[in-house]
Amino acid sequence: MEGEISDIDSIVLYWRTSSDLNYSTMRNLMKSKEYSWALFMGHFVIEKLIKSLYVKKLQKHPLLSHDLLRLFEKIDISLPSGYDEWLDEITTFNLNARYDDYKQSFYKLCTLDYTKEWINKIEILRQWLISQL
Repeated sequence: MEGEISDIDSIVLYWRTSSDLNYSTMRNLMKSKEYSWALFMGHFVIEKLIKSLYVKKLQKHPLLSHDLLRLFEKIDISLPSGYDEWLDEITTFNLNARYDDYKQSFYKLCTLDYTKEWINKIEILRQWLISQL
C-alpha cells in the first residue's frame, strides 16, 4: 500500500524491529542446519530493512514487492559496488524456498559453504542498511 504516511518514525521502527526478529530466526535456522530456510529468512531481514529505509527517505509506504533491487532503486541512494548483484541473488532465496518447482534444486544448492557465504553477505548488507537509517 504505497502512499504518504504521517508517523514515519513508528513505521520505520516497525520494519526495523521485524527485520531484527527475522535476523534472530535466521541465526537459529543456521544453528539447526536448516540452510535453505535460513537464506529464505535472510531475504526478509534485508527486505524489511530496505522497506524501513524506503519509509524514512520517501515518507510513504513501500511497494508491495519482494524484489530487493527494485525496492532499493526507488530510494535513490547509491549502493556500494557489487551490492546490486547481491540483492538480485538474495531475492531468489525468497522464490526458491517458496515454490515447489524450485525447492529441491535450491535445497541441494544450500550447502554449508554456500549458505555461510550468503549469510555473511546478508550480514554485511544488514549492517550497511542499518548505517543508512
